[in-house]
Amino acid sequence: MTLTLVRCIVSNLYDMLPQVDFLVLCCPLTSATRGIIGTKELEAMKPSAVLINISRGRVVNTDALVDALHRGVIGGAGLDVTDPEPLTKDHPLFDLPNVVVIPHMASAALETRNRLMDLSIENIVAGIEGKPMPSEIPIK
Repeated sequence: MTLTLVRCIVSNLYDMLPQVDFLVLCCPLTSATRGIIGTKELEAMKPSAVLINISRGRVVNTDALVDALHRGVIGGAGLDVTDPEPLTKDHPLFDLPNVVVIPHMASAALETRNRLMDLSIENIVAGIEGKPMPSEIPIK
């Protein structure tokens, strides 16, 4: 089996959803992304597709996700974040065999933490030296 990773940027979410095997959500929570994945979006996906959410819990409508998983609308879900967070011990997501829930730790890899530390140091040094910071965000 060969896996191909394709990063695609589409102007219409509904053009992309029927094509994906894995939908990885890694967006900020904004008014535009809150609830971006709900019943309509899940039903547009392949029955074998897997939803992976590493962004914010509220970008996915949890009730719609539970329903879609129960009905076999999608093949599974991997959730680093949920809404609500934390889930209650009796939440229906825990009873689904096609769901993996981890406790909001996607950024906890040693490599990620080391890179964050390095970037923080680079920003501090650049700021002290009066140079542009590597991760500076322009404020308009």
